[in-house]
Amino acid sequence: MALTLAPLPAYAADNPYERGPAPTAAALEAARGPFATATAIVARQSGFGGGTIYYPTSTAEGTFGAVAISPGYTASQSSVAWYGPRLASHGFVVITINTLSVYDDPDSRGRQLLAALDYVVSSSTVRSRVDGTRLGVMGHSMGGGGALRASVTRPALQAAIPLAGWHSTKNWSGVKVPTMVVGAESDTVAPVSSHSEPFYNSITAAPDKAYLELKGAGHSAPSTQGPNVTIGKYSVSWLKRFIDNDTRYDQFLCPPPRPDSRISEYRDTCPHA
Repeated sequence: MALTLAPLPAYAADNPYERGPAPTAAALEAARGPFATATAIVARQSGFGGGTIYYPTSTAEGTFGAVAISPGYTASQSSVAWYGPRLASHGFVVITINTLSVYDDPDSRGRQLLAALDYVVSSSTVRSRVDGTRLGVMGHSMGGGGALRASVTRPALQAAIPLAGWHSTKNWSGVKVPTMVVGAESDTVAPVSSHSEPFYNSITAAPDKAYLELKGAGHSAPSTQGPNVTIGKYSVSWLKRFIDNDTRYDQFLCPPPRPDSRISEYRDTCPHA
């Protein structure tokens, strides 16, 4: 008897990396996405200071891309912990890290982000859930500077998001990774005029980039509750678009969102490559 195979779903034929249902603005602004999640604690390693892995409990749709997130100067992973379940619930394996020292400079944080990704892909208890070809980095303050440095070091990354990033280097023409720069309008620690805006303007080699400025926000905005709806919505959209190549999320990025009560400025290289 001949065996008849059921046809693959249309999304699987078009893009095997799509994960989850079609997105809506309400779903992206909610505290959690469609995937149930769990956590795994990571002890201190030789390349980074340990952390927490957040991951979808189901693998019915296949493996997931992974994202490493660094805190800023003198901060621990608790300052970026909210990103873990938020991103994992949209279909990513996420590691929020402690750095080897809370005083580590941005370039050290960049190396530690890459070490954390390598750990997740090769050694972690969830490595079978991860697609090691689809990886991204994020970070707050000096961790954001670290995300930029990691992008230069490893251009095979699929996405980067520096959040109120701080780095003494202002020219990032070596970045070839699709990058969303998030700045805070009232930041006095890493003013957008001397950090996020020059970072964005200097990224000339990446196929796509965006600049999101949080209206009236200060330097701690990426680690506080107020702007989480905005950062969550657009960071998930950016990561889904470029780590998962999921064009269903283009609708939230192109055309660029207009300034409103949450966003003072937004720039994007629409349409995306």
